[in-house]
Amino acid sequence: MSEPLLLQPSVPYPPSELEVNDNDGMELLSASWNQDYGCFAAGTSRGFRIYNCDPFKEIFRRDLKSGGFGIVEMLFRCNILALVGGGSNPQYPPNKVMIWDDHQSRCIGEFSFRSDVCAVKLRKEHIVVALEHKIYVYDFTDLKLLHQIETFSNPRGLCCLSHHSNTSVLACLGLQRGQVRIDHFGLKMSKLIDAHDSSLACFTLTMDGLLLATASTKGTLVRIFNTMDGTRLQEVRRGVDRAEIYSIALSPNVQWLAVSSDKGTVHIFSLRVRVVGEESSNHYSTAQSPTVHQNFSNNLLSPNTGGNPGSSLSFMKGMLPKYFSSEWSFAQFFVPENNRFVAAFGSQNSVMIVGMDGSFYRCTFDPLNGGEMSQQEYIRFLKIDNRPK
Repeated sequence: MSEPLLLQPSVPYPPSELEVNDNDGMELLSASWNQDYGCFAAGTSRGFRIYNCDPFKEIFRRDLKSGGFGIVEMLFRCNILALVGGGSNPQYPPNKVMIWDDHQSRCIGEFSFRSDVCAVKLRKEHIVVALEHKIYVYDFTDLKLLHQIETFSNPRGLCCLSHHSNTSVLACLGLQRGQVRIDHFGLKMSKLIDAHDSSLACFTLTMDGLLLATASTKGTLVRIFNTMDGTRLQEVRRGVDRAEIYSIALSPNVQWLAVSSDKGTVHIFSLRVRVVGEESSNHYSTAQSPTVHQNFSNNLLSPNTGGNPGSSLSFMKGMLPKYFSSEWSFAQFFVPENNRFVAAFGSQNSVMIVGMDGSFYRCTFDPLNGGEMSQQEYIRFLKIDNRPK
């Protein structure tokens, strides 16, 4: 496979034009961040588009007269993309993964399966394909199969990869309900974490793969785990009512957690976990593994950040139901209910939110006082056809 190149714009996008006018009848089928959250890819019923987040602009598009993409997975900002057909008129069969080289404008690899592809994840060394009951891991250089992993029923295609150059970690479903399997490929070690009693709805890893954040289909609690030994480090509460969790994001400095759901609120939580030593992950590939610690007191937090609020009755947590000792969100941003939004962290205490209604928000939060976040930017990047089919 040829050396990846940076993506190059193919269609100019006027920065002042905040709503495109040529999308009548188009559906937005998917929206996914790249590995460093600097870009996101939008799969539509008539092609796909790549957007830069800061400053917001369309980098390029591939518009087709017909043919949709249900999955468009980027590899940072290089010319290699993984594509899976989707929508009522898919460009490719939904049981195929096409590895697309946009520099050559052609497919350079293809994987076919007996069932539909639920998700694809990329890193420089690996291609990971999730089916409903199995995970396949391929070598990116020669496309040879490296691992096959049986999983619990996984129609959401839940899986994620670490993206630090010195760690190679895969998180996927285990064989039991609510269980996450962690594979540390560099250490040739696997770990099973019983994260929730209910089925899993969403999870994510830190860039180095040392921390895992999970939520179940109940959608009330989010838990943070050490992927090395499986210990639970922190638990935060999104709410009391059942909710569908759309996304979980961890900030690059591992100080913050963002959660979006169908309740119309993006919640920000303060984290009390840290990896010991700034260069811990650099030693990951050696015999000595990094360690993860929990800060049990808000006094140990950075002086520039606040802690999550708790119940005024939390001092009685040994005598009252667990609800009363919960950690609640530190900051919040409100979006329209019942529309799917995915969130990620930007620079300087900012959060970026992409909606399946074709909207992009950028908001900021006060790291000391929390509360309602401030909207800094709103862009309608795609005019969506919401008419009943």
